[in-house]
This record gives sequence, structure tokens and C-alpha cells, in this order.
Amino acid sequence: MRHPAAAPSAVLAAGAAGAVYLYRTDPHEPGHVLPQCPFRMLTGLLCPACGGTRMVYDLMHGHFTEAWLDNRVLLLASPYALVLLGRWAWEGLHGRRWRPTLSPRAQLAVLAVAVTWTVVRNIV
Repeated sequence: MRHPAAAPSAVLAAGAAGAVYLYRTDPHEPGHVLPQCPFRMLTGLLCPACGGTRMVYDLMHGHFTEAWLDNRVLLLASPYALVLLGRWAWEGLHGRRWRPTLSPRAQLAVLAVAVTWTVVRNIV
């Protein structure tokens, strides 16, 4: 059986490697090896996470206004996601397995925000 810190450590290492690559690669300019959104490629519409790569790049370079314009909802959700990642890593390092849970009501709220954000950002 794997140590509880194995998965969070792997995610953090991959995230750090990705952050180093992204810091040196401007996603605002074409021609870089960066993932493309399959939803946008198929439909031409922005998904709830579109702009996330540009947002992270802008945050790492101190461009907060640009990050806000890239994806407002994802920017607002980022601190919560970082807290969850930190808790997962903390618990793993202390030998405990931990998974975040969302109540059905919270899951519905997340889905409603994602759908609303998708509709609004493609209309405006």
C-alpha cells in the first residue's frame, strides 16, 4: 500500500514542473506547446476553465488585472482549490488519507456556477 503522501507529492511535483514551464512560456502568444481546450476546439465556445492557463501565467508575472480578465470565476475559486491541495498534502505528510467531500447541495451550486459562467462569458 502506498504512503498517503505519495499522490499529493506527485501532484505538487508535477504542478511545480508545469509552473516552471508556464513561467517561461507566454500562453498569450501562439506556437507554444500548451494544452488546448477540447470543448472550445469542438464548439468554438469558452468552457468554465478557458483562460485558466493565461490566468496562472499572468498571476505568476504579477499581472493581476489581466488574470482577472482571463477568467474571473476561476481566479475567485483558486484560493479554495489551493487550500484543498494544501490540506491533502498536509494530511498525507502526517500519514493520513484525506479526500474533500462536497454535499449534494454544494455539488449543485458548483455546477450552477459553472453553467452560468459558461453562458455569461459566451454571451457578453
